[in-house]
Amino acid sequence: MAYYFEEPSRTFSEYLLVPGYSSVECMTKNVSLKTPLTKFKKGETPAISLNIPLVSAIMQSVSDDKMAVALAKEGGISFIYGSQSIENEAAMVRRVKSYKAGFVESISNLRPEQTLADILALKKKTGHSTVAITDDGTANGKLVGLVTSRDYRVSRMEPTTLISSFMRPFNELIYGHEGITLSEANNMLWDHKLNVLPVISNEQKLLYFVFRKDYDSHKENPNELLDGSKRYMVGAGINTRDYEERIPALIEAGADVLCIDSSEGFSEWQARTLQFVRQKYGDTIKIGAGNVVDKEGFLFLAKAGADFIKVGIGGGSICITREQKGIGRGQATAVIEVAKARDEYFEETGIYIPICSDGGIVHDYHVTLALAMGSDFIMLGRYFSRFDESPTNKVNINGNYMKEYWGEGSARARNWQRYDMGGDSKLSFEEGVDSYVPYAGSLKDNVGLTLNKVKSTMCNCGVLTIPELQKNAKITLVSNTSIIEGGAHDVLLKDQHRFPVK
Repeated sequence: MAYYFEEPSRTFSEYLLVPGYSSVECMTKNVSLKTPLTKFKKGETPAISLNIPLVSAIMQSVSDDKMAVALAKEGGISFIYGSQSIENEAAMVRRVKSYKAGFVESISNLRPEQTLADILALKKKTGHSTVAITDDGTANGKLVGLVTSRDYRVSRMEPTTLISSFMRPFNELIYGHEGITLSEANNMLWDHKLNVLPVISNEQKLLYFVFRKDYDSHKENPNELLDGSKRYMVGAGINTRDYEERIPALIEAGADVLCIDSSEGFSEWQARTLQFVRQKYGDTIKIGAGNVVDKEGFLFLAKAGADFIKVGIGGGSICITREQKGIGRGQATAVIEVAKARDEYFEETGIYIPICSDGGIVHDYHVTLALAMGSDFIMLGRYFSRFDESPTNKVNINGNYMKEYWGEGSARARNWQRYDMGGDSKLSFEEGVDSYVPYAGSLKDNVGLTLNKVKSTMCNCGVLTIPELQKNAKITLVSNTSIIEGGAHDVLLKDQHRFPVK
């Protein structure tokens, strides 16, 4: 006979937090959002912790190297999407790891015989205004000149103007030599009032750039998530098919943590992938798995060796798994059950395995609820897809700016390996949609606002850390009528009807 759960599965919108006693210490400036990303033994420190409990989803429309840098600056981590070639994913990881090291390999390179039109096209593609001019147009060619936005005027120059006519030639450049320390390079930037310093080899080959903006970055971003070499940390998605080739390439590129990207994690394919990592690398490589929605699924992945476990099936805004296959569970209920299993496992074994709530976040307060229910961090797709830093196009739809957003289970992504459970057959139907989301601006501004709400709510609950919230939160179910009561009601909103202000 089939097993029936006694209670209906519920979503975050069906719950509210009940305030607790707030002492004078309960101020947002005193709240810490630090949280473990990977498992650890009782009394020990996690190998990797996050400074904020947010990670970006393993999706083509969300997580590339640009998103990874932006989120690491705020204290979270991105998992670069794995539904691309191994070479391309590894290249994205390398770009993130080189970004904060201070010595940045150039990704904007042209030859002197190319034109202003090429400069403008490259700037549009990369977003970078500094272009290295090398003899062969590569990142490590012989440096012959440099172009920044100060070196040309679009309004006064023809697109066909040769770069050689307006670039700053090598003999006019100030540069550092191979072996220079970051401290020495920064001193040269300041002494010569430069924004960028090329670093070259004895053969005049371009090696790196050092940017003045990176020197100031940490002051502006005190929560930066950095590795032991002060480089930004980055994650990478893998699948259960080509992991034997993909994982070594990503590790060589510098990925700090991996995560299996799959619609359903309670499978032999994930156990095989985790076994491969443990046999080849032991515990030195950190890897997350999922997704699961109950105790049984959690225990399976915990015993298989996962460093963290993702929770959620069918709750994403672009996911249609539930309506296509009738599989899934309300996200709040799934998190509550898996968190309980995680705590019981910790009591029995002394090993704490963080869980990640993946999906079901509609409003900012859902983040706080997910944390209170036991999540250690939250994976977000739609949320991050709205920002400047996501890798999708910004389009104008009926006068409103939108960003493209599509699921990994959509025909556009063609990421069937996350659904076919490792077999040879391909799916004949979609489990995700292709859509638009309202454009929201920069990641920094939006993440700051969201986390201020989280911190404020934690203060209302009388707690200053995520573990305290998980332990002391009081959570109540709410009725449909109560949900309506919680928003503006029985009033006519001025901004919706554009009444003149008198």
